[in-house]
Parts: sequence; C-alpha cells; structure tokens
Amino acid sequence: MFYEHLNIVLIGKNPTTMSTDYYVQRNNKNLETIERLLENDLPSFCYDYFLAIDSQTSTLTRLNYAHDLKIFFYFITEKRFRGKLVKDFTLDDLNQITSTDIEYFLGFLSHYTYCGKIHNCNDRAKARKLSSVRAMFKYFFNKGFISVDNSAKVATPKIHEKPIIRLDGNEIYNIIDTAESGAGLTRHQLAYHEKNKVRDSAILMLFLGTGIRISELVGLNNNDINFNDNSFIVTRKGGNKTILYFDDDVAAALQRYLDYKEQNEKSVDFSKESNALFISNNQNRITVRAVENLVKKYAKIVSPLKKISPHKLRSTYGTALYKATGDIYIVADVLGHKDVNTTRKHYAAISDDNRRAVAGKVKLKRDEE
Repeated sequence: MFYEHLNIVLIGKNPTTMSTDYYVQRNNKNLETIERLLENDLPSFCYDYFLAIDSQTSTLTRLNYAHDLKIFFYFITEKRFRGKLVKDFTLDDLNQITSTDIEYFLGFLSHYTYCGKIHNCNDRAKARKLSSVRAMFKYFFNKGFISVDNSAKVATPKIHEKPIIRLDGNEIYNIIDTAESGAGLTRHQLAYHEKNKVRDSAILMLFLGTGIRISELVGLNNNDINFNDNSFIVTRKGGNKTILYFDDDVAAALQRYLDYKEQNEKSVDFSKESNALFISNNQNRITVRAVENLVKKYAKIVSPLKKISPHKLRSTYGTALYKATGDIYIVADVLGHKDVNTTRKHYAAISDDNRRAVAGKVKLKRDEE
C-alpha cells in the first residue's frame, strides 16, 4: 500500500502488531482513509503530492486536504471537463484550469449535492478548501509540472469573525452541579446518569479547569495523571507532549472518577481499554462524539440559548485565565497556541477588558480646584 511504510515508521514495528496508543490508532485510521481516497477519488498524480507533504503535515491535515481535493475534482470533472473521470484527470488537464474555474468552484460550494446529500459551505469552509487547492497547485507549479498557478489569482473569501460564545459566571458552577445532580435531565437521560455522573463531572472539570482540547482529553491515559504535583501529560497538535497542571478541585474530581473505576472494575470489563482514562458505557475509550454529546446535554440545561461545545468550554477557561492573569502570553502557552494572535482572535473578552481599562484615561476637563 502507498502508506504502508509510514505505518511501520509510526508504530516502530510491524504494522500488524497494533499499538493500543490512542494517537497511533488515530493516525493509522487517517492514513487508511487517505489511501482509500487516493485510490478511488483523486487523480493519480495526487500520490506524488501527498508523498511530498508527508513530512511537513500531520495525518489529520492531509486527510482534510484529501477530502477538500475530492470535492474540487468532483466539481471540475462534472462542470469543467464533462464526462471525464476523476481517475483519468491528468496534469495537462490541471494546467488548463483557470482562475475563473476556481471562482466558480467557490460559488458551487455555497450549495451543492454530493452522494445524494445536500451540503452548504460558509466563507470559512470555502477559504479552507481554497487553501487546500492552492497548496496542490503551488506544489505542481514549483515542480514545473504546470506552467501557471492560477489558484494564486483567486481572492480568499472574506471571513467574518464569529461571536465568542462561552459560559459566564454562575453558568460555570451550574453545569458542574447539573452533571453531579442530574437536575433537569429527561427520564431517559436519568437512566444513565447514576452510572456516568462521576465520569461526566470529571470531564467537565478538566475542560473548565485546564482548557485542554477535546482530542487531548480523549487521548488521556491513566498513567498520564500525577497527583503528587497535580499535573498531567497531554499530546498537543503535531504530537508534542506538554505537562499541564490542575487545581485541587479538578484533582478531587479526577480522584473520585479513578476510585469509581477501581471499585467497579470487577463488575465491569475495563480490560478492553485498560489504559484509557475516560471510558464509554461499552468500556471502550470514550469517543470525541460521545464527549461532544455529553457537554451539549448538560449545557443545554444551564444555558439553552448558547450552543456550547467542548471548544466553547476551552474558550471559557481561556477568557477566565486572561481575566485572572492579564497576561495573554500565559494564556497562549497554557492553551498550546503557537501564535499569540490566535489567542487574541479567540477571546473577545481580552479586547473588551482593554477597552474598559482605558475608559476615562483621557481627561477632557481640568481638575476642579
């Protein structure tokens, strides 16, 4: 297979000997999907492109590129080269694509049907797909395989900043209380609450007390937690490992959950994912989708007008941390932002607090004697 050698490098042994590490499994799954897309949905010349960007990008980035290019070539062969199969598309054909063709592609993304489903892309999604197309064109242009890079002539859609949504004040306390008590849950939800409340409370406390990403939380293992100094190891984007710290409230919630797991391991088969910190009702490592659903479930009760996701809990923590420290660089470091401008963009309260702080600094009248 095209990516077989990458699996060997990634795991460090024969790819048939599967590691139980979450990130290894996730990367292998991404590689398999990329391989399938390259074989079935992308022109043959894309193999060279994906091999070239392998060492500079993560598997998730390449997977997103592959999905974006799949839609691009679907559009091109349906609208620009009618009747031509994607697998028959050549670099000579790529050389004939104009900037106008790509602009039509962006318009197509507003509302299109693919595989029987209707899709709609906002300006942010269009900009990402255009970026994927540009990266491919740039590679083949720099290599001399096409004579002109017409994708560079296409303007990026203007992205409007989205309002920052987060929990405020009492909502933070209320979501924890709701997870612990089950108040406001439906009868069906209450049937599972007694079993899951200790786990769910620990998950919410970890989000709100450390600001970690959902993928970082799902990937945590039991031995990543150190109660001696209230620290834990997370795997950041790009695979780098970082030590973060939590307070005594988070420590207490995690300890309660670990005690619960230990007390129930005889009646429940935790051996399926013996190393995973957070376990699903099926005793597998909890999934990203399951975490998203449990956050949505509790948030809908305490703040029904806000669409709260795990990322919004991260924003809640980042905003609270900035208000407590006044140091945007600390916030960027703890949240794992490589660029402090990313931090500024995500936390509107930073700008709001700055504007409040300067109010009245410029005097318009003399002090009265």
